[in-house]
Amino acid sequence: MKKLVLLLAVAAMTVNAQAQTVTESKTFDNFYVGINGGVATKATGHAWMKGLNPNAGLRIGRWFTPVFGLAVESNAYFSNKPYCSTGTFVRYLNSSLLGTVNFSNWFGGYKGEPRCFEVVGLYGLGWGHLFGTPKKVYAEITDIYNDFLLSYPQIAGRNNLTSKAALDFVFNLGSKKAWQFYVEPSITWGLNDEFFSESDVEQLVLGHNSPKYNLNHAYVQLNAGFIYKFKNSNGTHNFTVAQLRDQAEIDGLNAEINRLRDELARKPKEIVKEVEVIKEVAGKDVVREVKVEDLVFVTFAQGKSELTAEARKALSSIQPGKHVQIVGTASPEGNPELNMKLSQARADAVAHYLETRGVAVDEATGKGVQGTTSNRLAVVYVK
Repeated sequence: MKKLVLLLAVAAMTVNAQAQTVTESKTFDNFYVGINGGVATKATGHAWMKGLNPNAGLRIGRWFTPVFGLAVESNAYFSNKPYCSTGTFVRYLNSSLLGTVNFSNWFGGYKGEPRCFEVVGLYGLGWGHLFGTPKKVYAEITDIYNDFLLSYPQIAGRNNLTSKAALDFVFNLGSKKAWQFYVEPSITWGLNDEFFSESDVEQLVLGHNSPKYNLNHAYVQLNAGFIYKFKNSNGTHNFTVAQLRDQAEIDGLNAEINRLRDELARKPKEIVKEVEVIKEVAGKDVVREVKVEDLVFVTFAQGKSELTAEARKALSSIQPGKHVQIVGTASPEGNPELNMKLSQARADAVAHYLETRGVAVDEATGKGVQGTTSNRLAVVYVK
């Protein structure tokens, strides 16, 4: 029990940690549906490769974090082997509520998209139902068996409490990793089953004992299946990593914004700076003013030049066909030479994105550090 409590505590801490690294899920995000099939056989009392019982199942689930989720699964078993016949096409049905744990993401961390191969654990409780009435014929002891059925009428149409534990070896497929193929070895216990013996007749009666894990009342199973992960509200089929910023960076950005606001307040409709002299159609040279509405500000994470989702959204406001000038900057900390390269990389990243959208980039320049506060920016002047 102590080990179980410790495991749950660690799991709770992991949930909190994961919740801080991925974007928030909407109500119907991260759902999936899957089908599976395979064979099952008794865990003890006979040769494992004999009396195999084919089965097929349906699984519906949801991941609440990249590590933890829940699934509902139901499997139908078709063969009477190695048990006596019930006279029905589906002999037994087991439905389970399963907790799911992605061990690969738990121990290796989630990097923004699923790995090609993952290991997932499943464990939970279920309800089993046996259809029909056993019709096994004992040539010389039919009367004894019939008396046994009369003594235990619950044999027909009986239910039991079950528990399943499994490991899924998962392969994520496709460029968007929306599909999964998995192989699953598992064991399912009949928790409250009991054996009754009458002379030479031995019968397993379900649901007539106190719950306990008994290997003699269990079956092992090997299944394979496919899963489809539904598209989320953000257009992906998996969790996305949140763009986290430390407090120092936030304070620096706020200071830079306040400085710009003060400057604009002093000159609300004047030139921020003279950018270039342009020639009119008539051939006259004029100085064009750079106004507030002509500027688009793009921020970057510390030491990074990759565009965030917010940056792409801001840049998407610039219409195709427009001409722009771009200035990239870096924050004061760090080596000046590296800051210069980083500021140029930021300007180039913005230029590349705008060019793919049909915007004409006249100039993209890195200016290194500008000022004494955090200014991990790229400023786009729209002409």
